[in-house]
Amino acid sequence: MTSSSKIAVCELPLFPLPEVVLFPTRPLPLHIFEFRYRIMMNTILESDRRFGVLMVDPMKGTIANVGCCAEIVHYERLPDDRIKMWTLGQQRFRLLKYVREKPYRVGLVEWISDNSPTKNLRPLATDVEQLLTDVVRLSAKLTEQNIELPEDLPNLPTELSYWVASNLYGVATEQQTLLEMQDTAARLEREAEILTSTRNHLAARTVLKDTFNQKL
Repeated sequence: MTSSSKIAVCELPLFPLPEVVLFPTRPLPLHIFEFRYRIMMNTILESDRRFGVLMVDPMKGTIANVGCCAEIVHYERLPDDRIKMWTLGQQRFRLLKYVREKPYRVGLVEWISDNSPTKNLRPLATDVEQLLTDVVRLSAKLTEQNIELPEDLPNLPTELSYWVASNLYGVATEQQTLLEMQDTAARLEREAEILTSTRNHLAARTVLKDTFNQKL
């Protein structure tokens, strides 16, 4: 094995969070108040401002072994040494082992990324974008609110797949599965399935609402 083909590994401070899954390119605001994590963040702020976020499953009491590196892009110190910070997801990693656990966890990790696509991802991405548009339109109609997709919705398929995954709410286990996938097409296909199910559910509710309103 040549040096260029070796898997890059490094030590990374780790921040487990209950039912929170961070994706590359996506923001994560944090309020740091626990003593050990104040120590961790103060140490990080003096180095490269990077740490790993791992999802904790509160039902099982387990910590995922695939997470995403976060970089602190802005922070504000509050009274009692609490810290408010704005972080941004960077590269994903797989935890190989814990190097130490006190005062905070540090792990030996290897960086992971999606495999090179074997087919054109644009048609898949276009389908997902259309499903997103349908879901937003139906949600707006049901709630009678002005809901729109952001103008800066990612155009590249991989970044779009991260955006969709990060905006799924209340399904941390599903998000973790999407994070662990190393195939952009498979991630987009799974997201299309989720969005199709959501769209169909919203469409059915819209029909019921329209029928009820017509009877009034």
